[in-house]
Amino acid sequence: MIEIKNLTKIFQDKTQTVTALQDVSLSIEAGDVFGIIGMSGAGKSTLLRCLSLLEQPSSGEILLGGADLAAMSGSELRKARRKMGVVFQGYHLLMQKTVLENVAFPLLLEKGADKRKARERAAQLLELVGLADKAKAYPAQLSGGQKQRVAIARALATDPEILLCDEPTSALDPMTTKAMLALLEEINRKMGVTILIITHEIAVVSAICKHVAVIGEGRVAEQGEVEQVLHNPQSETARMLLREWRERM
Repeated sequence: MIEIKNLTKIFQDKTQTVTALQDVSLSIEAGDVFGIIGMSGAGKSTLLRCLSLLEQPSSGEILLGGADLAAMSGSELRKARRKMGVVFQGYHLLMQKTVLENVAFPLLLEKGADKRKARERAAQLLELVGLADKAKAYPAQLSGGQKQRVAIARALATDPEILLCDEPTSALDPMTTKAMLALLEEINRKMGVTILIITHEIAVVSAICKHVAVIGEGRVAEQGEVEQVLHNPQSETARMLLREWRERM
């Protein structure tokens, strides 16, 4: 289980102060597929960066298995980060390395890493995501959907408890999106990995998520079971998102 308690993130420079997140509290059960949805600028990606400790929260707690990640540092934090895999928007692949090397990369960062075992693990994950035949290819030779599969495989390399996905379908066509969501469902089912999906697409949440939180202006407007939130929204933020989605259909 991951719990977020009163998480606040403030960005400050010489000219202005911006509160990107304010008192965000969420509870995500182990094994869940949880969506966080909101418009551009709502604070979704900042939340993901705080959860993965790429950004240090200004205040609040991030509890994973009861331990507060936000209070950790050094080797303790590095060990805790192994429990989280991140699929970044835009893939963030190493262009000069092969697909297999990209997937093995997180394992090879560890002191005393066994290169053979890292490559074996990478090969297993490429089999899982359907890219075993692309092990020796380079990212530039792949389609967008294939790059996303490599990014997912890499995020799973350390056998994380939770997979954080930032807009995992934003650059994909409808058919590839459907296949990508099916892959994430398979990973959740077979590996028991908790999946947190950051998205602005209601269709993604509707297709795969069990629970959802609606974010607006850095705050949680509402949260609950997907069917409940989408069919009977209680907040104006959720109603506005639904109106925009229906107008585009």
